[in-house]
Amino acid sequence: MEKLSLREYTDFLVKETETLLNIDSPTGYTDDAALWVKNEFEALGFEACFTAKGGVLVSFGGEDKTDGLLLEAHLDTLGGMVAEIKSNGRLRLTNLGGMNPNNAETEIVRVVTKFNGSFEGTFQLCNASIHVNKQYNDTQRTWDSCEVVLDEDVRTKEDAEKLGIAVGDFVCFAPNVRVTSSGYIKSRFLDDKLSVGILLGLAKYLRDEHVTPKRALYAHITVYEEVGHGGSASVPAGCTEAISVDMGCVGDGLTCTEKQVSICTKDSGGPYSYSVVKGLITAARESGTDYATDIYPAYGSDVEATLRAGNDIKHGLIGAGVFASHGYERSHRDGAENTLRLLIAYALK
Repeated sequence: MEKLSLREYTDFLVKETETLLNIDSPTGYTDDAALWVKNEFEALGFEACFTAKGGVLVSFGGEDKTDGLLLEAHLDTLGGMVAEIKSNGRLRLTNLGGMNPNNAETEIVRVVTKFNGSFEGTFQLCNASIHVNKQYNDTQRTWDSCEVVLDEDVRTKEDAEKLGIAVGDFVCFAPNVRVTSSGYIKSRFLDDKLSVGILLGLAKYLRDEHVTPKRALYAHITVYEEVGHGGSASVPAGCTEAISVDMGCVGDGLTCTEKQVSICTKDSGGPYSYSVVKGLITAARESGTDYATDIYPAYGSDVEATLRAGNDIKHGLIGAGVFASHGYERSHRDGAENTLRLLIAYALK
């Protein structure tokens, strides 16, 4: 069987991913990104609506409404929140999700106030000058030992408060998006905006190739995955199966690379549905998809939240291989294309 050419759709999904990566969306501050995603699905001709929680639910059509398949991806990311305005006008943060200060040091940030716009700053070690701080090398990087230094004339707590900055303001870390000529995609928050781009690529494929799925097919772009309850609601009636499209991990002891799609067989929530995993592997083999199977012991997904909410469904997890998860992440357009290829082979069979 001749392998399906997906280059056009991969080019499209990479560009869509780039745009989305540059729209800040830490958990709890996702409205702008969700609106963009909703508009993009609608521009491709599909019905999309907001959930009450702020996610985006998309219908791709389908003939069998009693055996629906739900694809889940999340647009919320890691980030920070102002926990304290210090006496010197600098900001102590608390993390949103699994943001880690060890790999966030020296990153540019944007502090979003409720009523006075946003302000740029940098996340730095307290007393950050190595020529001054004799404990620089030995200091553990924590949310208490690091701070946001605002790029404003701020010297006191009152100075920061006059700008409109307050405890509870969101802090967005710069993604620093790069797509190399060799096809690598580098950015913070590929988890999971790359998967949202892949689902937009699937939507374009369905439209351009005039494909109507045999079974009802939906996408839920969730907005609280990084804190554990993104996929806990909004399962359309008639769905019997849900697949989380999230990142595949790349690291020691694993087989997946950045150029492959990962089919996860087990993570911290236990094994995924045997029939779904077997079906995904079969579809990958028959479609010529470059895939790997792996176990992720320190991983949770949207679809596990869907199960814990009491939904009676089969479940699975796939995703493009991503290196340096929850840090400055890297994937490859081949991994995105293989994920799209597997979705087409499995969801449209």
